Amino acid sequence: MRSRRNTLVTAVAALLTALAATAAAPSGTGTGTGMGVGAGPVLPSLRPHLAAYYDFEHPVRGNPARERDLGFSRTDIDLVGGGTRMRTYDGAHRGSRASLQVRQVTPATKGNDDWKAGVYGPSGVPTLRAFNGVEGMTVMGWFKMTGPNPALNSNTAAPDDRYGAVGLAGVLSGDSDGHAVRGLLEIIEVNGELRLVALGRRVDGSASQTFAASEDWRTLLPVGEWVFLAATFDFDTGAMALYRNGRPLDGSYTVPGDPWDLAGPGPHRASPTDPRGIKIGGSFPQNTVERNPCDCRMDSLMFLDNAVGGDRIRAQYRLMAAH
Repeated sequence: MRSRRNTLVTAVAALLTALAATAAAPSGTGTGTGMGVGAGPVLPSLRPHLAAYYDFEHPVRGNPARERDLGFSRTDIDLVGGGTRMRTYDGAHRGSRASLQVRQVTPATKGNDDWKAGVYGPSGVPTLRAFNGVEGMTVMGWFKMTGPNPALNSNTAAPDDRYGAVGLAGVLSGDSDGHAVRGLLEIIEVNGELRLVALGRRVDGSASQTFAASEDWRTLLPVGEWVFLAATFDFDTGAMALYRNGRPLDGSYTVPGDPWDLAGPGPHRASPTDPRGIKIGGSFPQNTVERNPCDCRMDSLMFLDNAVGGDRIRAQYRLMAAH
């Protein structure tokens, strides 16, 4: 029985690898709003701002444990922990065939084997220069909870201690150790209660601001259901927003005062530094520490160098949902 099961697993993995390899082939001219073979459709008005885009069907040629960026920055990312096994035959929308599975691997052991994704550069990632001194940004994509969250804390001895956050996807700050961010979608404790949030930091090394959704995160992200989420960050005005399936979410800011230091004359921008990377499904994409893993799948992740308006987020959701 075990031999048959192993054979089945091997066959499925081979099928996914073959599909990914097909998707990695040159796409030719493309048509309409598509971004290439296997990629979900993208609104024409979003393309000039689409710095990074990952559909997890485009392995880097010669290194399938890396994913090719379909955005203009060409910032390829690593599939950390599980490599090609993290590509899952479960597309979030009709135009998708595969997604990324991230998860905790050994909760009882302190180590570096969690499945997550991203890229890290200790002096900044030059290809992410679109987010250097940027006036606004957006993080959006499809997410599907596949297990219990938050995960058990593998960095403490207490057997029932859980992390206080669940990492989704974000862009690191210019001085990040792999955890601190410029803009992030996350589930995190707010006044002792987990909330879906947009967390942003305008100035490297300074305080962050959090916009937390009012609705229970388990209602917003039920296990087994694909959901399209977006978070926007306007570093000039201080405005942040969250969207679910194209609809704006009610919420509130959690940090009083002026954490982004917007009192002086503008326009205000993020720090003039290249981000140190992108993190997906947990912190520390350089794989030195485990923190805030997510037991979930992700698809068609977009990182834009503009605080996109709600009308375009709604249109992008409808375009993908109908594709």
